[in-house]
Order: sequence, then structure tokens, then C-alpha cells
Amino acid sequence: MTTAAQLDDRYGRTRRRRGPWIVGIAIAALAVGAFGWMTVNQSMSSVDADDLGFDLVDEHSVEVRFQVTGVQGKDVVCIVEALDEEFGVVGWKLVDIAAGDSHSTAVSATVPTVAAATTGLVNTCWVA
Repeated sequence: MTTAAQLDDRYGRTRRRRGPWIVGIAIAALAVGAFGWMTVNQSMSSVDADDLGFDLVDEHSVEVRFQVTGVQGKDVVCIVEALDEEFGVVGWKLVDIAAGDSHSTAVSATVPTVAAATTGLVNTCWVA
């Protein structure tokens, strides 16, 4: 005679363990939370720089005007470059921008060059 336990084993009606499911769901929730926190943390310290224009002062310098938007109350550092007509870098400068009360700041920087430049621009900015 076949018992109920044998029938359950034969047709897959055994008790399922809940422990591995609970652990799996907890790990997935922690992973989603960590990813969310990394995303929020990165966006809180992101800096955006927009070129406003440039003036060729002479053969050895370019004045670059740009606007930095993003972090309020933290120092920011930007790399400003001068390029020649073949888009080669002929000069660059690190520009330190002190923390301010405004969400966006207009900045002007003079970049020394080793050859005649045709343009000037901001390469990148970050929170110092």
C-alpha cells in the first residue's frame, strides 16, 4: 500500500523551505538599496560646466568664460584647455573655485599657451 508521504514525494508535493527564499529576498533588497544610495550620492556631488565663450588675448594666452552648476557650499576644481586649429591641446590650467552660496557660478580664467590657440573650453570639473 502507498502512503501519503510516498505520494507526496512522487508528485512533488513536498514541503518547501522558506529560509532560502527569505535570505534571497533580503539580499536582493540590500543590493537595490545600495545601488539606490550610490546613485543618490553620486548625483549630490555632480558638477556641470557650460562654456560661455572665449577671447584670444594674444599668441600666448586665451581667456575662457564658463559657468559651473551643481554643488552648493563645496569647493570645485576645473580643467580649462586651450586648443589649436587641429584640436590639439596647446595649454591647460587647473582652476580652483571657492565654495559659494549660489547654485551656479560664472568664472573667467586665462590659460597660458605654448602656441597660437583658436579656442578655449572646460574639459571637466569635480568637487574638491
